[in-house]
Amino acid sequence: MKLKGKRIAILAEDIYEDLELWYPLLRMKEEGAEVKVIGTGSANQYTGKHGLPVQVDLSADQVRADDFDAVIIPGGYAPDRMRRYEALLRFVREAFEKGKVVASICHGPWVLVSAGVLKGRTATCFFAIKDDVINAGAKYVDQEVVRDGNLITSRMPADLPAFCREIIKALSEG
Repeated sequence: MKLKGKRIAILAEDIYEDLELWYPLLRMKEEGAEVKVIGTGSANQYTGKHGLPVQVDLSADQVRADDFDAVIIPGGYAPDRMRRYEALLRFVREAFEKGKVVASICHGPWVLVSAGVLKGRTATCFFAIKDDVINAGAKYVDQEVVRDGNLITSRMPADLPAFCREIIKALSEG
């Protein structure tokens, strides 16, 4: 249990990519982490693109970066909704600035763009939002997983094994 004692937040909103939320959530629990689903505050439950519901533990305005060791941002179309909530952006920005692991996959980097944390970083994402990541000041690379300090990014569901391995590795080092 490599992550025993670690606390991880996974962000949620409607139309999340089901695999990109559930795979990391279950994988981190399997390693012994305490995982909380953090919503925007618009609902107590969200539904994924493929119909899987997820119950929210807390809303973004109820959490602080100091409460967690990592934040995971799944993709789908949920990040376009997430980025509209200042409390959620503040949470991600503070986690990033405090050196917590901030991991984002697929369309998840839209949240990183809006939180203003990509400038000068190397990152990847789903190819459709590559221009947004570049315009936010990041160096884009097309790789299954990219780690730049405390920032971890991946492109798509097929990259989930590498994405989760890198999150576990980063959290095991600290």
